[in-house]
Amino acid sequence: MTAQPPEPTPRPVPSGELRASHDDREAVVEQLRDAAAEGRIDLDELDSRLEQALTSKTYGELALLTADLPKPPSSAAENLPPLVLKGGMYGASRGPGRWEVPGHVIAHAGVGGVSIYFTRVECRLAEVVVEAYGETSGVTIVIPDGWATDTTGMAPGFGGLKDKTTPDRLPGTPLIRLTGSGGMAGVVIRHPNKRERRKLDGNATRD
Repeated sequence: MTAQPPEPTPRPVPSGELRASHDDREAVVEQLRDAAAEGRIDLDELDSRLEQALTSKTYGELALLTADLPKPPSSAAENLPPLVLKGGMYGASRGPGRWEVPGHVIAHAGVGGVSIYFTRVECRLAEVVVEAYGETSGVTIVIPDGWATDTTGMAPGFGGLKDKTTPDRLPGTPLIRLTGSGGMAGVVIRHPNKRERRKLDGNATRD
């Protein structure tokens, strides 16, 4: 028998190519209407951008329509209290569903470990501080493609820091500023793996 060639490995889908939902399109439509009301774009340009927004299929197409506009106010998110996650004995996680992101997240891994997924959130903050302590079992942070991270304020500790993210940052996305210490087990920050991407693609199709 002739050996069959191996199937090609699926190409990871950048977040800009992920399918946009009705809510994603409506958020951009609202931002465009606010920009027109403030005199930032004229009515002809508003009509053109609204038409493109309503027919956009991906996050990247939507991002282009608002790339030259200031981000909308995010006072509600900025006023949220810090989110504190404690792994304790059994572990703790936030996500991978939708949740409201405050400006400050604190994670203590403890014995059970902590996982934080930003993959399905809508965050209008310019910056989110994630204070992570790897302690005994470690902290894992997963951010979408197109989000960037600054790890210069992180002490690696014995367990170290593994930054598997790319520096490519899409307009309108927050910077994750990582602080804290790797502790014994370390801290990992990365983009979604293949299994997580498949789940994200399935959720986007159902939106």
